[in-house]
Amino acid sequence: MTPDISVTFTGLKFTNPFLLSSAPPTESDTNIMRAFDAGWGGVVTKTIGMHPVTNVAGPKTKFLRTTLDGRLSMQKRPDTALHSSWNWELISDKPLDWWAPKIAGIKKAYPDRMLVASIMAGSGSDKELEHWQTLAKACQDEGADAFELNLSCPHMDRKDMGSNIGKDQEQVSIVTEVVKAVARVPVWCKLTPSTTDIVEEASAAFRGGADAIVSSNTFPSLPLIDPETLDFEMNVDGLVSSGGLGGPAILPQSLAKMSQLTQAFPDKAFSGIGGISEFAHALNYMLLGCGTVQVCTAAMLDRAIGPTVIKNLIEGMQQFMEKRGYASLEDFRGLRRGNVVVHSKIRRPDGKEYHGGHDAEGYATDQTGRH
Repeated sequence: MTPDISVTFTGLKFTNPFLLSSAPPTESDTNIMRAFDAGWGGVVTKTIGMHPVTNVAGPKTKFLRTTLDGRLSMQKRPDTALHSSWNWELISDKPLDWWAPKIAGIKKAYPDRMLVASIMAGSGSDKELEHWQTLAKACQDEGADAFELNLSCPHMDRKDMGSNIGKDQEQVSIVTEVVKAVARVPVWCKLTPSTTDIVEEASAAFRGGADAIVSSNTFPSLPLIDPETLDFEMNVDGLVSSGGLGGPAILPQSLAKMSQLTQAFPDKAFSGIGGISEFAHALNYMLLGCGTVQVCTAAMLDRAIGPTVIKNLIEGMQQFMEKRGYASLEDFRGLRRGNVVVHSKIRRPDGKEYHGGHDAEGYATDQTGRH
């Protein structure tokens, strides 16, 4: 008997727990419908805002690859492996008036698939808070199944937007509360990983009424400088600004953030993002307590919307559950959450056995050949 891989997350029934995250692949209704055809259980739209948006000239996303000897570059070279993605793309440059009918059309075509509207406005004034409500009401009126509040974009110049809100506990709580006041659908808060203690921001979101936390967004970063040209590998007229690092490189970092969150709030709902390209990666998030996961970089490299990626995720989950006799995700969700402890709780060896940890690869030996 084939396992049931459907999940109920924040009261919504997903055919599977795999979502295409808010990013360039979800910038149009055409791509979103292609994603649903491919099998994704949910899609989060590219972030919709109230303000005119113009992206940088030239490339907005590139991929950093590594050779076996460790050389990193965005240049396409043979015999390399994907290290990460790097982008400095802003939110959708399409206005709300464009998005509203598209949301309606998508939901009419795919009523059983979950469409999450990512929205963003500013903070600190009644006008900006009203923008959040305008976005929310327009999207839910057209059929959006949930909202994902973008409190995490790492490269917004405005001090009252994106990750600049996400680092301010008070504003996180206020924005969430304002959206909840008009929402008839679940509200998810996507938090920035670039904060001292993400648990504090999550606590603020839950105080504001958040139904779920999404983590992580990309990490602020710069592209590398080409040693031959001395130019940044990604630039416009020689200039560069901070962008977001995603893909395999951030998987361990994003897992650490998620572990903090699920341990602090074991009874809350979490959607995990960061570095997922196969089921083994997604499983990490689930074992830490996530009810859904989201994918971006791997999908972008697979015909933009990841038909092969989602096929492998679904098959991987089915095979895993069949092998272990699990009937649903709830049978193993959070199974390893309690295994992450503070450093002082990790067992130390007896004194006579202790050699400072220097019996491992990477340590120098003395003249006797001992580590």
